[in-house]
Amino acid sequence: MAFESQERAKAYWEKNVRLMIGLMVVWFFVSFGCGILFVDVLNQFQIGGYKLGFWFAQQGSIYTFLGIIFYYAWKMRQIDREFNVDE
Repeated sequence: MAFESQERAKAYWEKNVRLMIGLMVVWFFVSFGCGILFVDVLNQFQIGGYKLGFWFAQQGSIYTFLGIIFYYAWKMRQIDREFNVDE
């Protein structure tokens, strides 16, 4: 990657790190929060015949992680274009 200046490179990585931290917070909330902390509240609802807390612990965190991967790739492509470092 070739940046025009050191400031642009720093701004690029700051945006990248901010995006990663935000997505990790979402994943933590879904996997730990919904699957462990809020399981009793979520178990009052059902999805596909299973309690929602159980579903988040078994399936929801995996689906969320896959969604995060695709969102990260899409968003990083936009950031790469913004900083003119895309291929």
